[in-house]
Amino acid sequence: MAAEVESITEAQRAIDVVHLTKIYHTTKKEIKAIDDVSLHVDPHEFVSIVGPSGCGKSTLLKILAGLDELTEGEAKIFGEGITGPGEDRGMVFQAYTLFPWLSVRKNIEFGPRLKKMPVKQKREISDYFLKMVNLENFANAYPKELSGGMKQRVAIARALANNPKVLLMDEPFGALDAQTRSDMQQLLLQIWKREKTTIVFITHDIEEAIFLSQRIYIMHSHPGRLADELNADLGLFDGSELVKPAEFLKLKDYIVSLLKK
Repeated sequence: MAAEVESITEAQRAIDVVHLTKIYHTTKKEIKAIDDVSLHVDPHEFVSIVGPSGCGKSTLLKILAGLDELTEGEAKIFGEGITGPGEDRGMVFQAYTLFPWLSVRKNIEFGPRLKKMPVKQKREISDYFLKMVNLENFANAYPKELSGGMKQRVAIARALANNPKVLLMDEPFGALDAQTRSDMQQLLLQIWKREKTTIVFITHDIEEAIFLSQRIYIMHSHPGRLADELNADLGLFDGSELVKPAEFLKLKDYIVSLLKK
C-alpha cells in the first residue's frame, strides 16, 4: 500500500490541501475555524475526518465542495484549484436535502436532466441507481413517504447519478437509528467498491470511521487543526464482522486519547 501511495504525484491526487486556514470575521472579532491544515486523498480512496464539534471538519468539506472560500493556503481537486462547486464533486449532507416535489426517480435524474440528457439515458441512469440502493419499488414515491434511511439512499444515488469523481459526505448517517446506520454503512461500502468513487467522509463517530475508512484524519478544535493521520486499512473486518477486536480497540483507544488532549 505504501509503495502505491508514494507513486502518486501531487497532480494525480484526488484532493490536495496545503496549509489551509479559514478565518471568519464578525463585527467584534475574527474566528479562526481552521488553522494550517494539510492533507491529501488519493483517487478511489475512502478517507474519514474525525473530530469534535467545532473542529472545522464541516467547514473544510464545504471548502472542498466550493461552497465556502479558504482564507490562506491551497485546496485542489485533481491538481486544479477549487474556485466553486463543480460536476466533479457530489455532496451528501446529514440533513435530508431531497426535492420534496420530485419523486425518488426524478430526484435521482435531477443532475442528468440539468445536463439535458435524452430521456432514455436518464431512465437508464435512474434504473441503475434505484437498483443499487434497493429502491426499485419506490421509484414513484415522494420524499415524505420515505424513512430516514431511504431518504439518504436516494441522496447518495442522486449524488452518484451525476458521475462525480469525488463524493463529499458530511455526517450523512448522524440522524439515523443504530440499525439503519449500520445498514447504510454496509451499503456505502458496497457502492464504493463497485463505483470506485473517491470518498471524503465527515463523522464524529470513531467506530464508524474505523469500519468505513482506509485512512483517518483526526482534528482538534478551537481552532481546527490536524492531530494525526492513521492507516485504518488493517483487515479488522470480514464484511460486517469484527475479526481483530484487539487491534480495533487499540486503534479506537488511540483516537480517543488524541481527542481528549
